[in-house]
Amino acid sequence: MSDYTLSDATRAVLKKVSTASVATALYKRGLRNQFIQGVRAVAAKSEVMVGQAFTLRYIPAREDRNPITAFRSPEHPQRVAIETCPAGHVLVMDARGDARAATAGSILITRLARRGAAGVVSDGGFRDMAGIGALDMPSYCAGPSAPTNLTLHEALDINIPVACGGVAVFPGDVLLGDGDGVMVIPAHLTEEIAAECAEMEVFEDFVLEQVNDGAGVIGLYPPTQEENLAAFAEWRKKTGR
Repeated sequence: MSDYTLSDATRAVLKKVSTASVATALYKRGLRNQFIQGVRAVAAKSEVMVGQAFTLRYIPAREDRNPITAFRSPEHPQRVAIETCPAGHVLVMDARGDARAATAGSILITRLARRGAAGVVSDGGFRDMAGIGALDMPSYCAGPSAPTNLTLHEALDINIPVACGGVAVFPGDVLLGDGDGVMVIPAHLTEEIAAECAEMEVFEDFVLEQVNDGAGVIGLYPPTQEENLAAFAEWRKKTGR
């Protein structure tokens, strides 16, 4: 469990960067497997999802342990996770990449949103996708699935290291999600990744402007020609970036 606490200032910086920039910054540090595979946004959102991980682990269901009456227990881990995920955090569900059954539905995800969560990510399925997609809170999953989680999954552990979409996620890691998917930033790298990516976004805005004006990418992206570095510096002065 990380002692790192994501500040409002750093959250605001990360909300202006992309998963692509984060992926490149992490790759520069030797981290190649931080993109959660096989999940997509339930619905497009105007804001980037940013929050620290709070986790829930599912194991394969065993029939004698997971009758429909299991939900009657006030200690059922799925329900407890929904009611204890801290505001501003992202609930990350490890369903072993198995989307044949739902890991949650619109009622639970609505409750999570009302409690102030920053988002939810599951490498399993969701049911009632239309209701989840209508929420302001970003949600990511492997696809729609009508069967209740009890048919294939048993919610077991809360806020421990998990695997989600093939990525190790530790409680307190920072998740960033946009239209391309979700990146996991190790907590101890968050500040430097945020600062580097903010600069990357500024430079790429400059590059895109140049390309739209007809410039070629060789020597510009990356900026291996001195005149492009000088043009970027001048552009920053002009735009106040």
